[in-house]
Amino acid sequence: MAAIAPNALSLVLVALMRGVVDRENDAARWQSLLDLQTRVRDHVAVLGLELILDEAEGYAYLRQRPMLEGEPELPRLVPRRQLGYQVSLLLALLRKKLAEFDANSGEPRLILSRDDIVEMMRLFLPDTSNQARLRERIDSHINRILEMGFLRRLRGTDNQYEVRRILKAFVDAQWLNELDRRLTDYRDHSVGDHGGAVTANEPN
Repeated sequence: MAAIAPNALSLVLVALMRGVVDRENDAARWQSLLDLQTRVRDHVAVLGLELILDEAEGYAYLRQRPMLEGEPELPRLVPRRQLGYQVSLLLALLRKKLAEFDANSGEPRLILSRDDIVEMMRLFLPDTSNQARLRERIDSHINRILEMGFLRRLRGTDNQYEVRRILKAFVDAQWLNELDRRLTDYRDHSVGDHGGAVTANEPN
């Protein structure tokens, strides 16, 4: 193993506090995290956080650590936000698409266009003759999921997105197994923005 730079731990901790660290975007920081993960876990535990690291998928993030019995509760550093119906719907559809992609493709990256996403959502949204308004609303949901870190806009494009694999950590296998029922519920409630909302821990 190569010598670890004196400030490597600080740089890794700062990167994790700012959001997701992934192998593809920053290979050097990722390797530092692998080398220092024991020390990282010790440091963030003091703040009531835990390191979630998936070496196979190549991502890591921090989440709030469950408090032990009798342990004083600390203020939350990782936000929990109630997500609206249509944002929850889009997360569900993206997770389903990623599962299908992994089952049927040998490629490592799922890339979707804005039109792909619009078509995915159209079935579950109220019928409308105002297509411009529909696309504007879906764009706002896409932007929200970009902010949350589950989509990444491809460099040099306006309407091509990579579905980030960290989504698998937030929409887990048990949730995915119930997805068809959930999507039926979404379709049944597609007359408005109600029902189906979820609470999510966003990447810190």
